Amino acid sequence: MIEQAELSLETPSISSLSESDRYIAVEVQRPGDERAFLQVPEGIYRLDPFWIPPVHSDISSIFNSAQNPYFSHGEAARWIVVNQTGKPCGRIAAFINFNKQFDDDKKIGGIGFFECIEDDAAANTLFSIAIAWLKERHHVDVIDGPINFGENDKYWGLLVKGTGPVSYGMNYNPAFYLRFFHSFGFSILYKQLTTYVSLARPLPERFVKIAARVAKSRRYKFESIKYRDRGRFIRDFVQVNNSAWATFKGFHPMEESVIEKSLREMRPIMVEELIWFAYADNTPIGFLVAIPDVNRIIKYAGPELDLWGKCKFLFYKWVKGFTTVRVVVMGIVPEYRNQGIESAMIVHAFNEARKRSKFKHVQLSWVGDFNDKMIALHKAMNGIEFTQHATFRKVL
Repeated sequence: MIEQAELSLETPSISSLSESDRYIAVEVQRPGDERAFLQVPEGIYRLDPFWIPPVHSDISSIFNSAQNPYFSHGEAARWIVVNQTGKPCGRIAAFINFNKQFDDDKKIGGIGFFECIEDDAAANTLFSIAIAWLKERHHVDVIDGPINFGENDKYWGLLVKGTGPVSYGMNYNPAFYLRFFHSFGFSILYKQLTTYVSLARPLPERFVKIAARVAKSRRYKFESIKYRDRGRFIRDFVQVNNSAWATFKGFHPMEESVIEKSLREMRPIMVEELIWFAYADNTPIGFLVAIPDVNRIIKYAGPELDLWGKCKFLFYKWVKGFTTVRVVVMGIVPEYRNQGIESAMIVHAFNEARKRSKFKHVQLSWVGDFNDKMIALHKAMNGIEFTQHATFRKVL
C-alpha cells in the first residue's frame, strides 16, 4: 500500500484544473511522489490475475533526463490524483517530442502511463491536467495517447481486444479505460495488431523455400549480432531504420544514442542469435530484433529489481525459463523489400529459437493496421492474432 505521507500534498501543481473537488492533482516532483506514481497501478490491479507489473526502474528511467535521450529534444511532466483522504486514485504523464511535434499543420502532444480507478471524475481530472499542461506550455493542437516518451516498441497503445497477460513493454489495462478515452473525446487513430506463431508448428513450406533461395545467394549475407561489436551493429541499425521508414508520415531520423540505450537495457536477457542483420554486397539492408519475453519471470520476481529482486529474477529464470520470443521490430530498406530478405531473417531467428527447448511461441508485435505488407507477412507465417491495442487522438 502507498503511504499518504509520501505525497507532496502541500504543493499540488495546477490542482485548480481538477474538475471535481473529490480529487486533487499532484505533480510528480519529489522522491515520495515518484514512489507513489510507480505504485498507483498496484492498487488498481491487485485483484487482476492477468496483470504483471512493469519494472519500476524501467518506468523511472523514461522520466530521467540523464537516462532518456528524448529529453534532449523534448519535455515531460507527470501527475497523480488523490482523493480527499490522500489516497492515490490515478496517474498520467504528458510529453512533447520536438523532433516529431507536427502532423501536417497540427502540433502534437502526447499522454501516457495512464492508470485510474473506475471513476469518470478521476479520469477526467487526469486528462484535463495533462492536456492543460500541453496547451499552456506548448500550444498543441492535438493529443495522442496512450503513447510513450520514447520509441513505440514499449508502452504504446490502449489494450482494446484480447485477454490474458501481455508481453513485457506492452500496455495492459481494464476494459473500462476505453470508455474513459471515448467519453473525453478521443478517437482511434490506428490499431496495433499482435500475433502469435507456435514454434511447435513448422513455418509454411513456401515461406521456407523463399528463405532458402535468398540465403544461398552469394550477394546476401545474414549475421547475428555480437554485443562486443555493438558499435558497428548500432550504426547498421540506424542506417537501415532511417532508410526503411523515411517515407512514413512524421518520420524523423533515429539517433544512435537511442539504440545504444535500448541495447544496454536488453543486454541481461539478450540472446544474440535472435537478433539478425541482412547485408547486400556488405551494405546493411535489413534487421530483425527478437528478445525473450521477461514477463513470465517478472510475474514471480516482482517489479523491484534491487539486489533481492535481481536474485529472485535469476532464480525464476533458471527454474521456469523464458517460453516466448518477442519480435520487437523488423526493417528492410525499400529497394530490397519483397525479395525474401524478411523471410530469410525470420527463418534464421526461428531456427535459433527452436534450438532452445523452453521457447514455445514467437510473438510478432506490433504491426499498425495501416501496414498492409507486414500484416500479409504475418498471415504468410500462419500467425494468429492475439491482441489489439489502439492509439487515440483528440483534436483540441
